[in-house]
Amino acid sequence: MKPKTRLSLYYLATYLFVTGVGLLFAPQFSLKLLFSTGHYDNTFVEFTGAFMIAISILVSQIIRHSITVLYPTTLVVRTFFIVVIVALYMQMHDPLFLVVLAVVSLGVLLTGVAFIAERNAS
Repeated sequence: MKPKTRLSLYYLATYLFVTGVGLLFAPQFSLKLLFSTGHYDNTFVEFTGAFMIAISILVSQIIRHSITVLYPTTLVVRTFFIVVIVALYMQMHDPLFLVVLAVVSLGVLLTGVAFIAERNAS
C-alpha cells in the first residue's frame, strides 16, 4: 500500500477534471485563464476537455481501487506529456503551455517524491 502516492494522485484527478470541465463548457474563457495567446478552435478545445475528464475518471478509479501497480505508469505518462508540452511551447511560444507544464510538473514531483519515499521505506 502506498498511501502518500495514492494521495498525490488526487491532485492529478482534480486538475484533470476541473480543467476538463472548463475547456469543455467554456473553452475560450478557460484558455484566457490559462494565459493563452494563441487561437484555438472551440471544437478541438472542447474535445480536449472531454478527454481530460475521461482521464480523470480513470485516475479516480486507480485511486478508488488502490491499483498500486499503475502508480508508476501515471509518472511515465505525465513525463511523456511534459516532453510534448515543452515541444509545443517551443513551436508555438504560447504561455498556455508554460502554465500546463507547471501544473503537470508539480503533480509529477508530488507523485514521484511520494513514490520513491514509499518504495525506499518498504
